[in-house]
Amino acid sequence: MIAPLSDRELAGIPFATASLSEATHWLCSRSLMRVGGADIHLLNAYSVALAETDASFRECILAASCNFPDGKPISVLSKLTTRPLYQVRGPSLFERVMDEGRQHNLRHYLLGSTPRTLELLRASLEARYPGVEIVGSMSPPFRTLSKAEYDQQDEAISAAEPDIVWVGLGTPKQDFEARRLAVDGGFVAVAVGAAFDFAAGTKKCAPEWMSKIGVEWIFRLASEPKRLWRRYLIGNFVFLYSAVRRGI
Repeated sequence: MIAPLSDRELAGIPFATASLSEATHWLCSRSLMRVGGADIHLLNAYSVALAETDASFRECILAASCNFPDGKPISVLSKLTTRPLYQVRGPSLFERVMDEGRQHNLRHYLLGSTPRTLELLRASLEARYPGVEIVGSMSPPFRTLSKAEYDQQDEAISAAEPDIVWVGLGTPKQDFEARRLAVDGGFVAVAVGAAFDFAAGTKKCAPEWMSKIGVEWIFRLASEPKRLWRRYLIGNFVFLYSAVRRGI
């Protein structure tokens, strides 16, 4: 058995108090246990803001097996308290587990994005992490699936026998799907955000210095202003309001 991660609440949401290294070790170990499903979520300020207005999303992440604080604003704000949080970036966790998982022959399944991105992603991972086991991938339609389609998807994933299903469908869809896969399918499923695009090279990562000082969101906003302006410019204010209202 592995020791459970300790957690603390921020804005009324439980977050694991783990470093990136600790999160990587825990996820690898939890996946190898093969004792049932678990849903892991990488949450940022937008996720917290969304939980203020979307009751079903809030219920999803409150019931999650584990929430890691992906966004820098979360870890920065937590430093105003006696129990600060480490930032665990989704793309970094994804890469670390791909790398370290080779020692344990971890089997990975990639769910989400486009067929072309999945093709590039697989080629990139196999080139950079020789021996990594990508046992399957699927690009589901960009709509709600029927029960028959969910059943076919789950059968395909189950047949591949993955230890981890990585879900890259965008927030909040990926979080609902990770929860469904864990509860209904018994999979270890990780809602991992834009990690597929970054690792595949279809989107550029912010410079490391921007990530370190917590302004990666400015780079993302400048890269995709039409899609992300509401998320960052409005979402960040809602995030701060939620944290203050709930006593941080």
